[in-house]
Amino acid sequence: MSDILDAIRTPSDLKGFSPARIQALAGEIRELIIETVSHNGGHLAGNLGTVELTLALLRVFEVPRDKILFDVGHQSYAYKILTDRRDRFHTLRQTGGLSGFPLRAESPYDVFGAGHAGTALSAAMGVSVARDRRGGAEHVIAVVGDGALGNGISFEALNNMRTAKRLIVILNDNEMSIAANVGSISRHLGGLLANPRYNRWKGDMEKVVARYLTGERPRSLYYRIEESIKSLFLRSGLFEEFGLRYIGPIDGHDIGLLENALAIARDYPRPILLHIVTQKGRGFKLAEDNPESWHGTPPFDRQTGARVKTGGPVYSEVFGRTLERLASQDPRIMAITAAMPTGTGLTAFAKRFPDRFFDVGISEGHAMVFAAGLAAGGCRPFLPIYSTFSQRAVDCLIHDVCLQSLPVVVGLDRAGIVGDDGPTHHGVFDIPMLAGVPNLVIAQPGNEAELAAMMEGALRRNGPTVIRYPRGAGPGVPFDGPFEPLAEGRAEVLLPGETVQLWALGDMIPIAREAAGLLGDAGWVAGVVNARYIKPLDEALLAGQAGKARVFAVLENGMITGGFGSLVEAALVRRGYAGRILRFGWPDEFIPHGDQAVLFERYGLTAPAIAARVRDACESLAR
Repeated sequence: MSDILDAIRTPSDLKGFSPARIQALAGEIRELIIETVSHNGGHLAGNLGTVELTLALLRVFEVPRDKILFDVGHQSYAYKILTDRRDRFHTLRQTGGLSGFPLRAESPYDVFGAGHAGTALSAAMGVSVARDRRGGAEHVIAVVGDGALGNGISFEALNNMRTAKRLIVILNDNEMSIAANVGSISRHLGGLLANPRYNRWKGDMEKVVARYLTGERPRSLYYRIEESIKSLFLRSGLFEEFGLRYIGPIDGHDIGLLENALAIARDYPRPILLHIVTQKGRGFKLAEDNPESWHGTPPFDRQTGARVKTGGPVYSEVFGRTLERLASQDPRIMAITAAMPTGTGLTAFAKRFPDRFFDVGISEGHAMVFAAGLAAGGCRPFLPIYSTFSQRAVDCLIHDVCLQSLPVVVGLDRAGIVGDDGPTHHGVFDIPMLAGVPNLVIAQPGNEAELAAMMEGALRRNGPTVIRYPRGAGPGVPFDGPFEPLAEGRAEVLLPGETVQLWALGDMIPIAREAAGLLGDAGWVAGVVNARYIKPLDEALLAGQAGKARVFAVLENGMITGGFGSLVEAALVRRGYAGRILRFGWPDEFIPHGDQAVLFERYGLTAPAIAARVRDACESLAR
């Protein structure tokens, strides 16, 4: 099934392949990607679109001497396969296996790690300047998705692009980021693609090039002519104004055309941009027809497309459905997403309230300040955003939302460990980043109904609120509401106890309950508290329990350093508590990718491990 692919040992093996053999190889690579992702899950549609581009890059350039940087990993699977990782590709996103993203520690071919969009241009400029400082001759190539080009960091890099020397930018235009692209950049690229007179002329000329102009000099002459003629048809001045020579649009699935254009770019002394057009999901009909749905996917049946069942509605869906219900009653409510309408549960809201829904593209900072502006204007904006992506908007949350105490509601989706996507996507830093920010309420529900109730309470609050919730489904509590708002800063006692008190956040509650049961079996009566509010903390309940409890244990799906446990410990210490305080969470290191259950086991966050530590503390105090 992979006769050609199995024979490749290094990227240089590709250089002698005939066009027919390269095309056959592209099919084998797609087959391997589809087969692996169907078993492991992963990012499918974008990776299927960049197979020919990857082959052309590896045939024209010399890696790892030449440096190829990818903007996010949604384009890098074929690159991994062809750069000495073919035999390990079946371990993609598995515990101890290959990362789903470029990772410097994984391979010398991975120049720069990337899990968040918009970084490749800045990083490539840095790599190219470092090359020039030491007198290097290697080429630096940044492969940038069209959605990432609208990110603020990309614009900051473009603003400095004139200072660069030899730098090649590959703009991979599939008219998508995750959802359909939005904004002026997308419209500009669409205009470049859609001019019929230019496309007819360009198509005719490329046929001539393919038939008659086979050497480098004739190809170079063609691109010089094309650059002159193009200005008669296209308004490509945006990139030219930034100091980038523009070539394109180029069919991103025609390896011959790609290699010709890359050869010109390789020899160009100044920054140059190749605008290539690819089809997201190419080679897999289901992904071609619905690329947004197949951007990232759990394991699936290749024939039917059926995904692995996850049980009841996930927290993202609960957020979206609750917001839709609230918006039907309150016209002030607006919903914002940063290119993730499906992932954050807003698809139905967008269809029902199109004039109250805003997709701002991969622009998290803008999304936060835009929400602040809406709130200043009298609206009630809700911004669900993955915890890991919210890191890019922390300054905006502090300076523009909290400092002005504006009623913005931020839903921190995927809070905690997310598993297979790994350290670029684990949402474990939000509590340490935000716990010290004035005017901000931070909450975490223990079930679906509490999430809905917290959203209703946040709507009534005249100040900023953050609600964090994990990836996946909750315990299955009905959430249709309406609900009475929860008392701000009040925790809930789930199980009474005296000697031991287990305070748990959200998805750690089931583990706390199980640990309490194990402690009870050992003769130690343990209480369980659903903390609900990280800030303000229920210090009154803590004070009441501190008089009897000999051990407090705090459980959170977040970083221990500066996390919720630190807040509980500080409150107890202020009151002179003399017992033991144990904090359970993730240590001060980047947690690798892997199965969530395996990671919880490895880091001692299972009920037996927690119960054992608490029992040891109790016994040491009893001696």
